[in-house]
Amino acid sequence: MPTDSLDPALTTKERLVESALQLFYERGFHATGIDMILTKAKASKPTLYKYFDSKDELILAVLRRRDESVRQWFISGMEERATAPAERILALFDVLAEWFEAPDFQGCMFINATAEYAQHDHPVHQASAEHKRAFGQYMLTLAKGVGVANPEELTAQVLLVMEGAIATAHVTGPELVAQHARKTVEMILSQSTLSS
Repeated sequence: MPTDSLDPALTTKERLVESALQLFYERGFHATGIDMILTKAKASKPTLYKYFDSKDELILAVLRRRDESVRQWFISGMEERATAPAERILALFDVLAEWFEAPDFQGCMFINATAEYAQHDHPVHQASAEHKRAFGQYMLTLAKGVGVANPEELTAQVLLVMEGAIATAHVTGPELVAQHARKTVEMILSQSTLSS
């Protein structure tokens, strides 16, 4: 996954979003104060509130930015590794393995956000759920290309294994997690295609 280092060519608003993204991912949303973000972004409080009415609004901007970069990175990585839909589904776990080994891996920002904003109707929780739905739509397209009888079920199973792998790698460490998850999905694909 790309590291979100601060590019000197960023606008002030982009610098605030990128600084907040790095700090939220590293430290969490509640533990990261506005002053920390301002220091990292080299911006003043009036400048921050010129662009964002509240910390929650800044968090939503960060989640939108993260959603764009993460989905693009995952999909590009899968499509570079494979052409056939079933192979692209398996390539997801090769991309995950690469992410898990990154020195700044802190789990999934969207899972972390829903843990801190647990109410389902909170905008931060909803934005995180929308990221998962959007990626799920891409996976459903692949599952339909596999030609199984129930692509929705296959998609749900693959996403469940993926989310479990992310949580496990974050909690216990990355060693072989993605590889084990890939083998599980190989079995699921094999069973799904046999029963079609």
